[in-house]
Amino acid sequence: MAPYSVIRSALAAALVLTVSACDTWLGEKEAPPLPGDRISVLLNERSLSADPTLAGHKILLPRPTRNAAWPQEGGYANHAMHHIEVSDAIKPVWERDIGQGLDDEERLTSQPVVAAGMVYVMDAANTVTALRTDNGNKVWSIDLTQDEEDDDFFGGGVAYDKGSVFISTGFGEVFALNAKTGHQIWRKSVQGTMRAAPTIRGNRVFVTTADNKLFALSAFTGEELWNYEGIFEMAGMLGSGSPAVDKGVVVVTFSSGEVVALKVENGRQVWSDSLATVRRSEGASNLADIRGRPVIDRDRVFAVSQSGLMVAIDLRTGRRIWANDVASLESPWVVGNYIYVLTTDSELICLSRKDGKIYWVKGLPRYEDMEDQEDRIIWTGPVLTSDRLLVAGSHGRALAVSPYNGRLLGYVEMPDGVTIPPVIADRSVYFLANDATLVSFK
Repeated sequence: MAPYSVIRSALAAALVLTVSACDTWLGEKEAPPLPGDRISVLLNERSLSADPTLAGHKILLPRPTRNAAWPQEGGYANHAMHHIEVSDAIKPVWERDIGQGLDDEERLTSQPVVAAGMVYVMDAANTVTALRTDNGNKVWSIDLTQDEEDDDFFGGGVAYDKGSVFISTGFGEVFALNAKTGHQIWRKSVQGTMRAAPTIRGNRVFVTTADNKLFALSAFTGEELWNYEGIFEMAGMLGSGSPAVDKGVVVVTFSSGEVVALKVENGRQVWSDSLATVRRSEGASNLADIRGRPVIDRDRVFAVSQSGLMVAIDLRTGRRIWANDVASLESPWVVGNYIYVLTTDSELICLSRKDGKIYWVKGLPRYEDMEDQEDRIIWTGPVLTSDRLLVAGSHGRALAVSPYNGRLLGYVEMPDGVTIPPVIADRSVYFLANDATLVSFK
C-alpha cells in the first residue's frame, strides 16, 4: 500500500494516549501540552544511537488496516501484523478479573487472543477463560491443572483456529477445547514444561518446551506428527517465543540462541543460525536466550536475542542479510521498511528493515524512583496502531510514542503493572495487567 503523505503522518502522529477525567485516548494536535505529571526519561544515558547517515530521513508508514481478530500469540502465525487500525479517540469499555495474577511463584506468560466475538485468556494458575468482546461477560472458564500436578507449574498460552482453542501448559500438556463451550476435544502429553503459547498453521499445532524441543501435533487429534530437538541449555529467561510459520516453513528460537527453520510437513531442517555469538559481561546478559517471537515478513526472518544480537535472515536459504548489536527480550515489530524494537536497556528504537541501521532511539524511564534508581521498570511491546507505538511497563503505565520520531505522545494508568504486550482486534485494544485484570479499550 502507498505510504501516508508527510502531512497526514504528522497530523496522525499527534494522536495521544493520555489520562483525562474519563481515561480516554484522544486525538489532538501538538498544543496544548499533555495534562498530568511529566514522565522523566534518561535521554542522556543511551546505549544505542541513531546512524548519522540517516539524519533528516522522513519515515513513511503504510496506512493502518483493520484486523478482525488476534487469534494467536503475536497476532497471526508469521507474527507480522504491520500497521493496525483503531479509532482516533477510544476509551475504556470494560475490565474484568480473569483469575490468578502474578506473584512470587506464578507468572502470566500469554497474550489474550481474540476471535469470533470472544477473547480467550489464561491466568497464572492454568485457568482459561472465554469472555464476550462487546461487554466482557464470561462465557466459560476451565481450570486445566490436573489433580496430580502442582499448581505452581505456570507457563504456556492460548491460540485459536477454526472453532477450537489450543492451550499449552507449564506441566507438559496440550489441550484442544471447543471455542464456544470449553469442552475438551483432545489432550496430549509432551515431554517438557512449556512456557510459550502454541502456533497454529495448516492444521498443525506447534509447541516448544523449556528444554528446547519443538513438537508438531495434528490439530484434529493431537497426534504427534514429528519433533525436533535443539541444543540443551541449562539456564534461560522465564518465558519464550512462539514459533513463526509461513510459506511451508516453521522458524523456532531456543534458549541456546539457536534459530532453526524446518519444513512444516516433516520437520526436515532447512537452515540454522545462532544468536549466541555476542556476549556481554553483565549477569543475565550472558544468556543467549531468544525470548521474543521471531517474525517472518516478506521472505525474511527477524529475530533478536538477550545476549545482544539482532539479525535479518533469508527465509529460504538461511543467509544472513544483516546483523546489529541490539539486545532485547521482546518481539520485533515489522512494518513497511521499518522495524521497532524495545531493548533490554529500556530504549525504543526504529531500524531500517533493509540494512538494520538505526533511525532514532527513545530512552524510556528505567526506574520508578529515578533519584535513587530503585524499582527497575520492565517494559513490554511495542505494538503499532494508528500512528502510535504502544508500550507498557511493570510500574502500571502504558505509553504512546510517535513511530516517526520517538516523541512521547502520552500515557494512561493501568490497574497494575503490565508485562505482556497489548493485543488489537476489531479496533479494540486489550491490556492484561499483572493482577489478572483484563482491560478493553474501544
